[in-house]
Amino acid sequence: MTAASDVIIIGAGIAGSAAAFFLRQRGCSVTLIERGLAGQQASGVNFGNVRRQGRRLEHLALSNRASVSWRRMRELVGEDIEYIQEGHIRICYRDRPELLDNFAEYAGEARVRGLELEIVTGTALRQRFPFFGPDVLGGSYSALDGHANPRLVAPAFARAAKRNGAEVIENCEILQVEKAGEDFLASAADGRRFHAPILLVTAGAWGNRFSTQFGEPVPLVSHGPTMCVTEPVPYSIRCAVGVVTPVKEEDLYFRQIPRGNIIIGGGPRNPSYPDLCRAYVMPRNTLNQFKQLRRLAPELTRLNILRVWSGVEGYFPDEQPVMGPSRTTSGLYYAFGFSGGGFQLGPGVGDVMAELIATGQTTTPIDMFDIGRPALSATA
Repeated sequence: MTAASDVIIIGAGIAGSAAAFFLRQRGCSVTLIERGLAGQQASGVNFGNVRRQGRRLEHLALSNRASVSWRRMRELVGEDIEYIQEGHIRICYRDRPELLDNFAEYAGEARVRGLELEIVTGTALRQRFPFFGPDVLGGSYSALDGHANPRLVAPAFARAAKRNGAEVIENCEILQVEKAGEDFLASAADGRRFHAPILLVTAGAWGNRFSTQFGEPVPLVSHGPTMCVTEPVPYSIRCAVGVVTPVKEEDLYFRQIPRGNIIIGGGPRNPSYPDLCRAYVMPRNTLNQFKQLRRLAPELTRLNILRVWSGVEGYFPDEQPVMGPSRTTSGLYYAFGFSGGGFQLGPGVGDVMAELIATGQTTTPIDMFDIGRPALSATA
């Protein structure tokens, strides 16, 4: 059995790796354990949106807290994670003009929660975003949002945590967790065992496997995003772009990176298989993205696709995560199931969970993410 630490964290995605980093800043000893490599699953295969706008209003406090870390990321982790704060715009099409009213209403509510948005239409829209197709009616622009490289962020947090004294163990699959006296005991497939008085589960689409072992099963399902990247062209689109629509097939978002490539996501999700740690891209979903791109930004459809990918993401029925303490077991905490929206939140999640574990409370409200909320217990 390994030497004890204050906290065991299972899952080294962005939430778990950030939690390890912030716990070390608070003086807690940490063992961060990952079945594969840090950031290998959902945290590393997503679109890379660092946006606050469009989230539920009650989530903005957590999103705002994460935003503070994003702006300090190089200082925090000591590495370039390709964070670009050049804005984010959500658009609507001419056949859904009522969405412009929704944008304006949301902007008013968001402003009192610390998020400034600008509604852009007409000539101003065309001048600032000349790549939009004629069907685009208007948009909601957030100047302080942006995007980053998801393949870099969780590993950077894990390395920073390790430099600060955390034990980071990769390629180690935890099969069983249990409370043994005052400590938690985590047993790995290779026979290693780890113990600590506090356990934090940040295992993404696999979180239910561990919560169930403590009598807290939840209705977590998995899906895979539809992602692709194009050949490079001159760098000209600095903000991230997304479509707001009630029709899943019309859902689309893209961003350009300084190397010139366009990264595209959205539309119907792909099937994923947590038991195999695999998700498979459906060609029709990629083709649908380019069909929608003709409407959003027609010139981009001339580009060739270089690569497609997907990944395993965990979703709850109400598309809200589980985050906070266990209801059955003292010393047990959860932060998983972010339903495709956890990348931007990740540093804030890690910061909040570190605060909660170290002090017993948090200044950021997370009660709505409780594992015992009716939306989960009714369908578990």
